[in-house]
Amino acid sequence: MIKLVRVDHRLVHGQVAFAWTKFLNADCILVASDALMKDELKMAGLRMAKPSGVKLVMKSIEDSAEALNSGVTDKYKLMILCESVEDIYRLAAKTNCITAINLGGMKSGENRRQISKAVHVSDEDIALIKELMDKGIAVSVQMVPDDTQTDVAKLI
Repeated sequence: MIKLVRVDHRLVHGQVAFAWTKFLNADCILVASDALMKDELKMAGLRMAKPSGVKLVMKSIEDSAEALNSGVTDKYKLMILCESVEDIYRLAAKTNCITAINLGGMKSGENRRQISKAVHVSDEDIALIKELMDKGIAVSVQMVPDDTQTDVAKLI
């Protein structure tokens, strides 16, 4: 069962590893990222950052979609993490089990504007978010479980 789908450029870090997994009682984190699969050093860092007692699975977008569609992940209380809106958009396009997306940390940069404390989006991100919402997927901003969840439509 999917407990949370989150976009966070930091992937597994303090907020995710401890606050969210504990709040959700998640027992598995699926990181869906093509770029990550090419970076052994980053993968090793994520393995060290995962909370004890929580399974960490790292897969490409395609392999993640295949796992979600096959039902093999159904036995877990699953948190799905992607680094970018583009990645979550691609994953959502390949599966119909994603009904809500949480925007957590999205770094600032050139051609990106801040819509909440830690969420910075580009025009491309906004276009993809709107497409996701048009497909009936709820998109919200919420850094930690104690924060109020805000519909992204009010922010963009």
